[in-house]
Amino acid sequence: MKKTHQAAWLALAASLALAGCASRVKLDQPPPVESRNTAGNTGDASQQAQSQIQGLDQSQGQQMAGSNLSRVIYFDFDSYVVKDEFRPVIESHSALLKANRTKREVAEGHTDERGGSEYNLALGQKRAEAVVRQMALLGVADNQVEAVSYGKERPADDGHDEAAWAKNRRVELRDK
Repeated sequence: MKKTHQAAWLALAASLALAGCASRVKLDQPPPVESRNTAGNTGDASQQAQSQIQGLDQSQGQQMAGSNLSRVIYFDFDSYVVKDEFRPVIESHSALLKANRTKREVAEGHTDERGGSEYNLALGQKRAEAVVRQMALLGVADNQVEAVSYGKERPADDGHDEAAWAKNRRVELRDK
């Protein structure tokens, strides 16, 4: 009887530990493209995070590439959905790559510091792949853009608050 009781407690502890690691993001599914209609939104947490992302210093995400193109696509917490507001960034880079078929770029996926290293590497990879997939749909050749993940290892902001985390949840497009 005592062994049965111990086995039940171990099973319960294991299931609670696994439940604590669960996330609502399914990393084995292709990323959806988000289309938001903000007319009906009220001031919820996702809208607050959205306003923080919109308030980011865009000079951090811009570099010269023949023109002044933004190179950063930001993501919501625990998400790899490319938002409508960042489609112009992807479209601009896609047009640049299609115009010059010898040009190559790398989509570098990043996450904030929360979560384990393995999970963040996978999430960063899904973010980068979502951007690459969007570019492929716009006609960019497969050999012109590569998806890599750095997870939480290369933060844009070393802070430990929502504003810093919002800057770290990103994909950066870099010349290869």
